[in-house]
Amino acid sequence: MSTPAPRGLTRRRLISALTIAAAAGPAAAACGTAAGGARRTATLRYQGWTGQVILPELAADLGHLGDVRLKWVGNTISGPQDVQSAATGQVDFGGAFNGAIVKLQEAGAPITSVIGYYGTDDRYYNGFFVLDDSPIKSPRDLIGKKIGMNTLGGHSQAVLDLYLRRNGLSSADIAKVEPLAVPPVTTEESLRRGQIDVAALSGIFQDKAVAAGGIRPLFKDHDFLGSFTAGSYVFRDDFIKRNPDTVRAFTAGVARTIEWSRGRPRAEVVARLTKILQARGRNENADALKYWKSWGVAEKGGVLTDREFDTWRTWLEDVGQIPKGRVKTADLYTNRFNPYRQGGSGR
Repeated sequence: MSTPAPRGLTRRRLISALTIAAAAGPAAAACGTAAGGARRTATLRYQGWTGQVILPELAADLGHLGDVRLKWVGNTISGPQDVQSAATGQVDFGGAFNGAIVKLQEAGAPITSVIGYYGTDDRYYNGFFVLDDSPIKSPRDLIGKKIGMNTLGGHSQAVLDLYLRRNGLSSADIAKVEPLAVPPVTTEESLRRGQIDVAALSGIFQDKAVAAGGIRPLFKDHDFLGSFTAGSYVFRDDFIKRNPDTVRAFTAGVARTIEWSRGRPRAEVVARLTKILQARGRNENADALKYWKSWGVAEKGGVLTDREFDTWRTWLEDVGQIPKGRVKTADLYTNRFNPYRQGGSGR
């Protein structure tokens, strides 16, 4: 994949971020140069999520990553921040909503998506919830209301904006709807305490909140977008060039783990996730894991398709966040490391 040239203010922002990463020293350059040239690595630095087990962690526990090892460097609550960390070399891979990846690439970030890792289906979706007695009943009722979500500029904000536009709200009306960043582990509590009017919830946090009662869904992305893979893992282009075997092992391992999860009883997957979380000693509560149902990945093995980027590329163009025609979908991702591409068996 060719790296798009940074432009204007986005160029300055990107150069600043990359400069900070370069100045971070050996910790941010674990895959840097050594005597004789670039050094290859089989250890991948990454960020986790509090109270959750991500697919690569499950893949490592199952032995699906082969000789590749993971090195946890901390937690994040934001996909865009995670991918920015990968783009600036602070971690080796990161995962985010595909719309955020489109925006970062348009800004000149030298990254490529290699596999989908979460999405929307009839069991796993992004839902917007209100209290049972909330007066909010329709899209127009959201004007002037606070909408809590895990991060701004990510999946939830894009879905919210698309939902409002498709239901006839003007740009001026949408500007009066107030998205707020709220950590996923406290979003339900913020809704119940009245600190926000609507909570964007997904996965185990959604299921835990629904099981507790007292809330109702206002809308969900699956209602108007159907099933789709929503986010993908990315690597820097120079990392891929230097470490193709490591990227291949990572991608294949995550792909096989997606299919392992589909083929096992839910209770077995939950038990495995719980064991991993409890064993890693990060002072976390594993209770929410019992609500795990699906990763929501649409394609077999997390294979990526144009549609999963085109939906958000087109939306970003329509709302003026990126120039029309500047981002080419074919430059955003590759399936060459995925053993399930073009009907592969995963072996």
